[in-house]
Amino acid sequence: MVGDELRSVMRRVPAAVAVVTVDVGGQRAGLTVASLVSLSLEPPLVGFAIRRDAALHELLREAQELAVSVLAAGQEHIAQHFARGVPPIALWERISLRDQPEGPPQLEGAVAWLRCRLTDELPTGDHTFFVAAVETAEPGPPDARPLVFHGQAYAAL
Repeated sequence: MVGDELRSVMRRVPAAVAVVTVDVGGQRAGLTVASLVSLSLEPPLVGFAIRRDAALHELLREAQELAVSVLAAGQEHIAQHFARGVPPIALWERISLRDQPEGPPQLEGAVAWLRCRLTDELPTGDHTFFVAAVETAEPGPPDARPLVFHGQAYAAL
């Protein structure tokens, strides 16, 4: 089956691990993604895919504004925590957030942070591919090492 072969091939392609977050009227949600890509520098655009049955999917459409925290080595527990797709009641307990006055939450200790606004969405199989305009991009510490997903496991570069 081509789908199984594709899965086998894509497991060999390392991908950055990020958490996309929103805040809709005080209701926060986040989801781990390994599909974050830079689409354009002028204008600055990024894209990522979200399963249609993920709790974040409809909240993202409603929020229009989002944050992306690109995870660092050692943040595997955060990646696993937000990978569930359906938020547990205590989703934000014991999760360190950056101190910011407003907007979607950003995770402390990441290698980079983006604040974005949705500009487009494209149905893609059982996912939706979201395109977002980057309003701010902030790198973390220069010596921070990114977390990647490769071979069905997290690894540090």
